[in-house]
Amino acid sequence: MATPMHTLTPQLAPAPAPARPRRVLISTDTYPPDVNGAAYFTHRLATGLAERGNQVHVICQSEDGPRKTDLVDGVVVHRLRSAPLLVHPTMRVTVPGRLDRLMAAIEPDVLHTQGHFVVGRAAIAAARRRGVPVVATNHFMPDNLFQFAHIPDRLRIKAGRIAWRDFARIFAKADHITTPTRLAAELLSDQGFQREVEAVSCGIDLARFHPHTEPKAWARKLFDLEDRPTVLFVGRLDEEKRLDELVRALPYILNTTDAQLAFVGKGNQRGKLEQLARRIGVGDRVRFLGFVPDEQMPQAFAAADAFGMPGVAELQSIATLEAMASGLPVVAADAMALPHLVDGNGYLYQPGDVISLARHLTSILTDEALRERLGKASRELALTHDHQTSLARFEQIYDEVAR
Repeated sequence: MATPMHTLTPQLAPAPAPARPRRVLISTDTYPPDVNGAAYFTHRLATGLAERGNQVHVICQSEDGPRKTDLVDGVVVHRLRSAPLLVHPTMRVTVPGRLDRLMAAIEPDVLHTQGHFVVGRAAIAAARRRGVPVVATNHFMPDNLFQFAHIPDRLRIKAGRIAWRDFARIFAKADHITTPTRLAAELLSDQGFQREVEAVSCGIDLARFHPHTEPKAWARKLFDLEDRPTVLFVGRLDEEKRLDELVRALPYILNTTDAQLAFVGKGNQRGKLEQLARRIGVGDRVRFLGFVPDEQMPQAFAAADAFGMPGVAELQSIATLEAMASGLPVVAADAMALPHLVDGNGYLYQPGDVISLARHLTSILTDEALRERLGKASRELALTHDHQTSLARFEQIYDEVAR
């Protein structure tokens, strides 16, 4: 009788445990509802990384005081106890403290800090104690602090040196350092910072910000603007933006064309700008639209014919990039990183040269063919700043420092 055959069940190796998503911790001293470029960039970085499948945590200041943790837009936001910042009308500052317990609870693969102030330095210190690699992005310039700290002009050079030394001491602890533009990286070198700095654009959402073919009257109506040639500024209405230059240029522009100037944003210079506009006889042609929610910003750009950026402390200027993506010609101060954004799509002028500023804006507002050509060039330049490209590069950096 034949010996029965026994079926042998092969021993399958256990399936490998699925790799968990990359876990990124972002630290920042400014985050929405704060309204500024660094806050917007950090929010877009966090939500963009989450949409790409990363586990993202953000440590920032509480917007109303108490400590709390929420899941917002796919991001775990840990808000630390905060107090009003006495030198700023709307921002708050985190109460200093150690972040070791929070760092241990999150167990990030990498820390990406957006600054070197209270939250940033506490997060870097906790990461270093735990052996977590650190990526640091600089958005800081001393000029952005002088007006709020009420530093007299005669002391600003000395105060700037002290501020840069403090920055260098903290950022020297990072494994990889980035800043939005090559010119911004050169600024750090000029200030004596010895580490290599990589330029990675803040990036913009090119799908949301794009040229509109409809007549501009529809967009102007949304913001209660008259249907006339419009120069737009978007950003904080603060001292280093030098917005009085746009107001003082307007009478010269009105000699040639029936124009108006629209400001989007809030800040402590609004009262002075309103007073200046009335004093020089253009009060009825300067409109302050206040805070415009991010979801309505594409329509704000669609209402304009040209974008003016007279600031002298821009490390990139997200607002200018969004204007360019929307197909607007740009007239910007020849200062800091703004020349990086003007190449065949508009004009640069020397800060303080109001006559040149007015001349450039007038030529754009009065020449439709020129306006169309410059607008197309703006869009082409903006295409090189796709935020998905920036997000992909940051993910590569995270993996490099983690290895």
